[in-house]
Amino acid sequence: MNKNPWILPDGVEEILPDQAWNIEKLRRQLLDSYREAGYGLIIPPLVEFTDALFTGVGADLDLLTFKMVDQISGRTLGLRSDMSPQAARIDAHSLASEGVSRLCYAGSTLKTLPTGSDASRSPLQVGAEIFGDATAAADVEIVLIMLSSLKLAGIEKITLDLGHVGIFAWLAEQIADQGEDSERLLDLIQGKRIPEIKAWVGKSGCSDQIKALVSELPQLAGDTSVLARAREIFAGIDRLLQIVDQLQSLVDALQKEFSDVNLFLDLAEVRGSNYHSGLVFAAYAPGYGSSIANGGRYDQVGAAFGRARPATGFSTDLKALVQAGNTVN
Repeated sequence: MNKNPWILPDGVEEILPDQAWNIEKLRRQLLDSYREAGYGLIIPPLVEFTDALFTGVGADLDLLTFKMVDQISGRTLGLRSDMSPQAARIDAHSLASEGVSRLCYAGSTLKTLPTGSDASRSPLQVGAEIFGDATAAADVEIVLIMLSSLKLAGIEKITLDLGHVGIFAWLAEQIADQGEDSERLLDLIQGKRIPEIKAWVGKSGCSDQIKALVSELPQLAGDTSVLARAREIFAGIDRLLQIVDQLQSLVDALQKEFSDVNLFLDLAEVRGSNYHSGLVFAAYAPGYGSSIANGGRYDQVGAAFGRARPATGFSTDLKALVQAGNTVN
């Protein structure tokens, strides 16, 4: 028996009155701002059958989800660790709209493991998603709303990391077509293991063009000048140049609306490439080691629920926002 029954599990926090009121005030402000922007509020259930929670965008959540047996049906239930899969299910099945859907949410989640060095296992997740819009304009809208949310929380010195998993996806297709295994290269690029990447290039039977691209890709990280360098390296490859154009459009919009945000681009980004299909992004705040908000594009997520739907969105933790905002202030 625990001699100190008041001790909480690691990564699970209680929220006392002063902070609780700050969190509730911010929750209301954020949801009001999303409503003004045309987003509909959804309140998904706290538990669902794991068949739904682990479908589509939720495929990676198995290890992060607490599970239990439903005493009524005998099926396995999951206590939600992320609300994005629930939003995707609601859009594809419950709403079943043919047009563009803008949805937002705020609620408690619980994870079996922390997802960062200072991340909570019981985040109060808030986020917004756009379904049914495959255009780059939807990505721009989501990133701008995320940054507006951070500013509303009082976070000023923001660093925004931008990437696009479509670049490596195209490269992986070419490598597979030329008889090579791209999975090993994925691991190397994800770990930024430059010496081993060079060794892979030396042994590869791919074309000189592909080997040159593999060699250059890890170097395409830094400030916005990376995009000009990428245009040189991707010359003649229309698909990759289109991605650079999309990133440039986003950068232009960000520099216009949030000129004080520090931008960092990584064109070798493969984080979440098993379900993300395009733009990926993460925001960082002073005094907070993990990303404080993140998101990206995950097209075709609705296919698992019977309707293929393009989607883009972001999420963050209200508790982290208040903590980071207090740190800044």
